Amino acid sequence: MTVEPVRRRGRPPASEVNPGETLERITRAAMELFAEKGFHATGVAEIGDRAGVQRGALYYHIGSKEELLFQIRRGYTQLMLDAAVAIADGPDDPVTKLRNLIRTHVRLIVEHRHEVTIALRDAGALTGERAADLQILRDGIQRAWQRVVDDGYAAGLLRTNDHVITKSVVAMLNMVSAWYRDDGEYTPDQIADILTTTIFDGVAAPADNK
Repeated sequence: MTVEPVRRRGRPPASEVNPGETLERITRAAMELFAEKGFHATGVAEIGDRAGVQRGALYYHIGSKEELLFQIRRGYTQLMLDAAVAIADGPDDPVTKLRNLIRTHVRLIVEHRHEVTIALRDAGALTGERAADLQILRDGIQRAWQRVVDDGYAAGLLRTNDHVITKSVVAMLNMVSAWYRDDGEYTPDQIADILTTTIFDGVAAPADNK
């Protein structure tokens, strides 16, 4: 998990050998607690206790609990945006791109399912510039997906390019985080294949099969 440093005045506590490692530990502890209990139910002192960081050092590194939430959500959202844009800008045909978008999105959702759980549960916890900055990233993901769908429709490879469909597909994939288990029946790629088939073919049997 990549964590953007929070600029603070002064010097880190003298006992710290590696401030970057300390920030990583704090962020990891916050992510675990937010996923377990929710953002609002988690206290700053709990984060420090789990990270093994004294309160003074904790505030030096994070500034606020909301800043921690922002860093957690921005990190994985940026990864998803970069992946979606790379696929959308690639040389493949639109259908192949859409299949790759689904597979990559599912992989990232599973890999970062704690962060996704936090985003779904505490969607409105961020305010001001932080909320606006995160929305820019999320809009970028949606635009990359929509660009692929629009290209597929223009090429006659997809039946529709309605934004409702595109948004609903992305939302459905996000919800994989709510039920996926490491010891479950399917791997992330197998889940992606099942969902891809369903998205492309639908679930209704052909009329001549009735």
